[in-house]
Amino acid sequence: MAFIDYYKILGLDKSASKSDIKKAYRKLARKYHPDLNPNDKEAELQFKKVNEANEVLSNDENRKKYDKYGENWQHGEAYEQAHQQQRQANQQRQYQSGSSFEGFGDGEYSDFFESMFGGGFAGRGGNTRFRGQDFNAQLQLNLRDVYTTEKRVLTVNGKNIRLTIPAGVANGQIIKIKGKGGPGVNGGPHGDLLIEFNIINNTEFKRDEANLYKTVNLDLYKAVLGGDVTIDTFDGKVKLNLKPLTQNGTQVKLKGKGFPKYKRDGQFGDLFITYTVELPKKLSDKEKELFEELAKLQ
Repeated sequence: MAFIDYYKILGLDKSASKSDIKKAYRKLARKYHPDLNPNDKEAELQFKKVNEANEVLSNDENRKKYDKYGENWQHGEAYEQAHQQQRQANQQRQYQSGSSFEGFGDGEYSDFFESMFGGGFAGRGGNTRFRGQDFNAQLQLNLRDVYTTEKRVLTVNGKNIRLTIPAGVANGQIIKIKGKGGPGVNGGPHGDLLIEFNIINNTEFKRDEANLYKTVNLDLYKAVLGGDVTIDTFDGKVKLNLKPLTQNGTQVKLKGKGFPKYKRDGQFGDLFITYTVELPKKLSDKEKELFEELAKLQ
C-alpha cells in the first residue's frame, strides 16, 4: 500500500497545532461525510482517509511516532525493542569472543530496520511478539442520538466496525473496543480502538450527567391564577397542575423524566423545570384600570 501523508490529507504541515488538526478534521469530515455525499465513492474514500489521519495525528504519542517513523509508525516501538535486543546480543557475542563492540553502523541500522519489517529479522529476540498500536477515533452525535441504545457502523482505517452505543453516553467519554486496533508484530495481539464521543446538545434541555434542566415561560395570569400547563419533556409531553401565585424562579422536579443512566437499563435521571414569569408587553386601557384597582386593594 502506498504511503499516505496524513498531514497532506488534512491540508496541514508538521508544525500544525493540536487545535489546527481538530479544526481541519471537523471541516473535512463534514465535507466528505457519507450522509452529505450519498453514493459518492470518491467522497467515501476521502472520508476514510480523513478519519485515519485524525486517528494518528490527534493522539500525541501516535503523532510523535508517525513523525519519526513515517509509514512504519505503528511498529516503531517494536523496532526499538528488537533493535535493543539485537545490540545486547551482539555485545554478548563480542564480549565472549574478546573483541571490541562497535555497534551498528548507519548501513547496518537501515538493513536491520528493513529486515525486521520485511519479516527477515532472525536475531535473538526476533520472534518476540509485540502488541499492536491502539487506534483513536472520534464520533460526533447529537444528544437525541444517545437517548436510546443504538447500533452504528464506524469506519476506521478503511474497515467497517459495528458497535453498539449504550444510551446515556456522555460528551468526552471514551469507550474501548478490544482487538480493533493495529495488528501485532510476530503474531502479537491487536491493539484496541478507543472511541471518544463528541455529543452536540442542540435541544432546549441542559444536561448534567443523567439530570436534565429546562426553563418554562409562564404568562402573568397563569402564574397568578394557576391551572393546567403542558410541558415538553425529552420523550413527550406531560400535563402539570400549576399552583396559584407561582413565583418567578420556582423549580419543580419530574422524577424519572431525565436522561438514561449509562449502562443502567431502565434507570433515568430527573427533569428539573424552572418557571419564568413573563410580564405583559402591552396593556389595554381596561387592563390598566383593573391593575390600578388591584394595586389599591393591596
